[in-house]
Amino acid sequence: MGYRIAVVGATGNVGREMLNILAEREFPVDEIVALASRKSQGTECSFGDRTLKTEDLDRFDFTGWDMALFAIGSEATKKYAPIAAKAGCVVIDNSSLYRYDPDIPLIVPEVNPDAIEGYAKKNIIANPNCSTAQMVVALKPLHDRATVKRVVVSTYQSVSGSGKEAIDELWNQTKGLYVPGQEVEPSVYPKQIAFNVIPHIDVFMEDGTTKEEWKMVAETKKIVDPKIKVTATCVRVPVFVGHSEAVNLEFEEPLDADEAREILRESPGILVVDKREDGGYVTPVECVGDFATFVSRIREDSTIENGLNMWVVSDNLRKGAALNAVQIAELLGRRILKKG
Repeated sequence: MGYRIAVVGATGNVGREMLNILAEREFPVDEIVALASRKSQGTECSFGDRTLKTEDLDRFDFTGWDMALFAIGSEATKKYAPIAAKAGCVVIDNSSLYRYDPDIPLIVPEVNPDAIEGYAKKNIIANPNCSTAQMVVALKPLHDRATVKRVVVSTYQSVSGSGKEAIDELWNQTKGLYVPGQEVEPSVYPKQIAFNVIPHIDVFMEDGTTKEEWKMVAETKKIVDPKIKVTATCVRVPVFVGHSEAVNLEFEEPLDADEAREILRESPGILVVDKREDGGYVTPVECVGDFATFVSRIREDSTIENGLNMWVVSDNLRKGAALNAVQIAELLGRRILKKG
């Protein structure tokens, strides 16, 4: 016996990836529906070897459906998620809307699976920000061993995190730079993204941080440990898919690079590729389409006591969004609903 699953926002990058991953991981589905706005009604989406036609979200009745994976942004989620939850369908939401609600669990299954028990308060589970998700997967097993005191992280985030329009902007700007008279002015981003980096993701806050940086701080504390101090600089880079992070960690207890490497090799969701030679590390191009979070460049930081550096790379459309949502659905099925 399987589940009745709705994918909400099925025509977007993350929604399509959710359908792909549900099929790839052979999620126990009895019935699946692709939902989108009325203007996208009838658009075809792939689910394994099947083709689904999207239905109108506005007219859909969630009664009798087990789970709904939402990938439609905060404003639309604010309208439709409570409707689904009230109908008895558990919402797994990819937007930022519910992440900081104390009554809604924010889950990365490899890190805090026990938090799933809190779903029943509102029948909603939140999926973390893409940059946070991959970092905490690498952080948690080291925290369990030596207790992380402080994290300093710089991110190198791909344009797919901003949606299809951003991917098109990078592509068109890159082409335009080679053809006189066909230059493309920025529209998605405040400055040119082609052959450039932009130290600005989401809106600026009063203290000078951006909302993306604030998210990494708040979400790491909620998912891993509220005592961890986190400071982040989030940068958009001219990469289509795949987020990278340079992470500096300060621990309460000694932990050398060799032990950290072995701990990470044994940890769920992580692949360590750390050879101290040319090419002995993973870059965004190599992580695309993979389920894993890759960790490379593990080394001790001699400038602080009990310090380590590492390089963390993951497909942001997968672990940073769609894969994590599907893993939450799998966890919910195993621990709570128990149909599959």
